[in-house]
Amino acid sequence: MSSDLLPGENLILKDHPHWIVVVKSLVVPVVLLIAAAVVDLTVANTGIPNFRVIVTLAGVAIAGIWLIVVWIRWQSVAYTLTDQRIKIESGVFGRQSKMIPIDRVQDCTTKMSLLGRMLGYGRVEVDAAGAQGAEVLDHLPNPGVFRDQVFVQSERRRGGAAVQTHTSGV
Repeated sequence: MSSDLLPGENLILKDHPHWIVVVKSLVVPVVLLIAAAVVDLTVANTGIPNFRVIVTLAGVAIAGIWLIVVWIRWQSVAYTLTDQRIKIESGVFGRQSKMIPIDRVQDCTTKMSLLGRMLGYGRVEVDAAGAQGAEVLDHLPNPGVFRDQVFVQSERRRGGAAVQTHTSGV
């Protein structure tokens, strides 16, 4: 993945959405598997040979395909922070890529729900000069770390006093 970097660019962070995205998507396959198990355990003779086996296999197959699709969609979203830009990539068949130059970042806000605070994920909103509205990075693992690194890289890129003071004290 480092081949996506520009010459002289350094990778700071690269991540996918938090695993909670996959867990939230498990509701449908779990319900489907429970329904297949209920049919398998309660249905007597229907006149169709091997009806219970067919229902069970169909339920397992659909749930398996659902899980594969969820996994691929989860893996297809990537958030990358370098010392020069923030890159947001998404898409399985068609690929979308959004670049935010780090020196154009004006504000970086984090929002975390109670569950997000407990599990370590949240939402990061990045406001950039010249952009219409904030760019949203949803279900980002460790959003505070990402926000802090955006600030550090932005200040470093601009030659800000906060970074110079911090490094001169070492």
